[in-house]
Amino acid sequence: MAGTPPALPARGRLLGVDLGTVRIGIAVSDSAQHIALAHEVLRRSDEPARDRLAVAGLVEEFGAVGVVVGLPLRLSGEVGPAARDALGEVEALAAVLSVPVVTVDERLSTVEATRRRREGGGRGRRRAVDDAAAAVLLQGYLDRRIADAARAAAP
Repeated sequence: MAGTPPALPARGRLLGVDLGTVRIGIAVSDSAQHIALAHEVLRRSDEPARDRLAVAGLVEEFGAVGVVVGLPLRLSGEVGPAARDALGEVEALAAVLSVPVVTVDERLSTVEATRRRREGGGRGRRRAVDDAAAAVLLQGYLDRRIADAARAAAP
């Protein structure tokens, strides 16, 4: 996706998406965009177009004003094969959605989600971690926006 990414509205629910090869983790923010909550895990189908339509259905169901998709960069921060594949999928997803889509660095989001699930008494099962990873990446996005707004408002 070349150029500047589209800006997401500052109010309204956002959908967080963790694109996996077997499952897609979904998280949703509150309308004030302060809190991200794990929502569900979609099992991948044999047809990527069907998966994109499922995400589009969730955007409509929640009245989401934007979508935040995790980008699996290499630990060095470089774009590798997984990130290139994700960027292609993000472009195809953006083509079927009526809301803007942005990507965020998702490095270590699954590790963080697993840690949080274990600390909370969960067993960190893979299925349970995919939606939590989506919540981690969406919460990171929300936190950065809040911090950026606070810095901009500071004298």
